[in-house]
Amino acid sequence: MHYGHLTLTERTYQIGIKKLSSRDIHLAGIIRKWGNPPFWTLPTGFTGIVLAILSQQVSLESARSTFCKLEQSVDSVTPEDFLSLDDTKLFGIGFSRQKASYVRGIAEKIIAGEFELDHLENLNNDKARERLMEIKGIGPWTADTYLLFALRRSDAWPSGDLALEKAVQEVEVLSRAPGKAEVDSIADRWRPWRAVAARMLWHFYLSERGRNSSV
Repeated sequence: MHYGHLTLTERTYQIGIKKLSSRDIHLAGIIRKWGNPPFWTLPTGFTGIVLAILSQQVSLESARSTFCKLEQSVDSVTPEDFLSLDDTKLFGIGFSRQKASYVRGIAEKIIAGEFELDHLENLNNDKARERLMEIKGIGPWTADTYLLFALRRSDAWPSGDLALEKAVQEVEVLSRAPGKAEVDSIADRWRPWRAVAARMLWHFYLSERGRNSSV
């Protein structure tokens, strides 16, 4: 199987960390200072999509807090149960109007058989990303996040992630914050383990700020 389509496991994740550390002094420095990063993952399916959308433009802690409130409001986080909640309830849980609309639309498509998340696991990265982005509310970052955390693809890379951009600046001691294109170019040298490098950088970013939450 091509490494870019490899599904990470605890074992292959550790292999990726060792390979990256052996060829990149900056990533090796993260491990020396902060230890190995957690193997952060999301569940596949509707639950993972909800968490990915909740994570848009907010901290992981905030997304997780909202999701926990959602779990307390329904028997289980399924498309059917989500659609039983009206706007007032969703706003009280912590959903914005836009995110409530996105998730409701996705839930309706799943129930109608128009969007089958299970099929994504059989697609390569590009095809899975393309299929996800056909859905309203799922842009490039959200699609890449789902590939990285839920499908656990070894080479998924969430281009445009602001925390990763800041971490790259600090780890590589750059005089200015690198832009999206520059960070993507730097990340090319971490292929076929960019998803592992992303976790290492997030681990650095959170640890340096006294935060170490799990996804």
